[in-house]
Amino acid sequence: MKIVHIACLAGMLWLTGCATTGTDTTTASGTPDASTPPTSNTPARPAPHTPLFPNGPLQPITAADAINAGGVASLSTPADLWDRIRRGFAMPDLEHELVQDREQWYATRPDYIQRMTERSSKYLFHIVEELERRGMPTELALLPYIESAFNPQAVSSAKAAGMWQFMPATGSYFDLKQNAFRDDRRDVLASTRAALDYLQKLYGMFGDWHLALAAYNWGEGSVGRAIARNKKAGLGTSYTDLNMPAETRLYVPKLQAVKNIVANPDAFQTELPLIENHPYFQKVDITHDIDVALVASLSGIREEDFRALNPSYKRPVILAAGTPQILLPWDNAKVFQRNLEARREGQYASWTVWSVPTTMTVADAAQRTGMSEADLRAMNNIPPRMLIKAGSALMVPRTVTTREDVSSHLADNGQLALAPEVVTRRTTVRARKGETVASVARRYRLSASSVADWNDVKANAAFKLGQQVVVYLPVRAAASTRVRSANVRSVVQTRGKQTAKAPAKRGGTPSKVKKR
Repeated sequence: MKIVHIACLAGMLWLTGCATTGTDTTTASGTPDASTPPTSNTPARPAPHTPLFPNGPLQPITAADAINAGGVASLSTPADLWDRIRRGFAMPDLEHELVQDREQWYATRPDYIQRMTERSSKYLFHIVEELERRGMPTELALLPYIESAFNPQAVSSAKAAGMWQFMPATGSYFDLKQNAFRDDRRDVLASTRAALDYLQKLYGMFGDWHLALAAYNWGEGSVGRAIARNKKAGLGTSYTDLNMPAETRLYVPKLQAVKNIVANPDAFQTELPLIENHPYFQKVDITHDIDVALVASLSGIREEDFRALNPSYKRPVILAAGTPQILLPWDNAKVFQRNLEARREGQYASWTVWSVPTTMTVADAAQRTGMSEADLRAMNNIPPRMLIKAGSALMVPRTVTTREDVSSHLADNGQLALAPEVVTRRTTVRARKGETVASVARRYRLSASSVADWNDVKANAAFKLGQQVVVYLPVRAAASTRVRSANVRSVVQTRGKQTAKAPAKRGGTPSKVKKR
């Protein structure tokens, strides 16, 4: 038996030697590597190892690398949306005394933070989804807290509007429609798309998120000039090095303060409301113009809740050609679609758009559309003493026989153009010495051609002293002219009475009156 045991051991050792001195090398997957020629006598050597990071030792993977790698994912599901946001933090922290100042400001206003974060719960999931899809830092999802406290109806003193606070010109540049029916600067989807496009553009310009945020607030040209000035003076060009307005100086510290509170709310004695890691709303297609009130009714929600998700609409009707999708709370979207499909009778929209054919008064337009003047003014926000210019788009009642929806051209480009309502009156004035058509026109702020037409003379004609000249003046101007004329007559009469007692002064009186 011992002999058999020894023979078995010898055989195993021989087989082991064969495994280590084979003629073919193999890859990590176990398949032959054809690139290495077989050798019969030379033992195989392992291929040299190529390090993953050839330029130096391995370094920790940052959050930004994890986001952009695409292949690194956490094994655990985020507990809520706040946890998901924290995992995507990728911007360098700003260390500055202003950060501590803003942290204290927010931490001492828990009611303000509560209102702000509860309001954001409708929009935050969508913003985080878009940031992750683009590989952008999730700190940027907190930016509307700084811009507008997540109020899509917010308007600044400089006329910036919406959650992301777009100025009119910047909004137009990023294809945010602003017309008589909607303002896409307030639209949840469109404004978020534009804001992230803009932030990506700015980051591409400056290569630094803090500078990109400064440019978002102050303007890319202003930041670029500030950097150029510092370079010329031999100074640093980071965010904290630049000379900026107070608002921009506080801008990134505010965002950093909010980031720190979100990262560790317990440290600031703050409680963040639960926001589920789940969409709050979903998009629903509409194929016909439809009243906002009808959408709310068919969805089973309040109209103010609908407008919170669709804040861009200015009117009581949604024009399908301009906005073919609406946002509804997740569970109510199916309710709306089911009820809409079951609706068989009646119109979907009570309002339509009328393009004004010629310039007209509000009273004339109201008569043409079958509305009262007050209702037409209220529906279209027309102030008093204004004319409606030709081509204006007015929201008017839709008749029962109207079958066509508003065209895409009107839905996307309709504007309300107004002009002052000027009422003129025919007035006769007397020409002064050396008066011409041009001088009369200058005196009453009229065109020389109009004065010439009204008096059937040439534009370069001259008038005789005291000649009656016809002009058409606005009622207010005509009234003030009559007052001046009455004052002149009063002075003449008064001085005429005085001249009876002092005839020697009569020679100087007319010239003084004329100068007035």
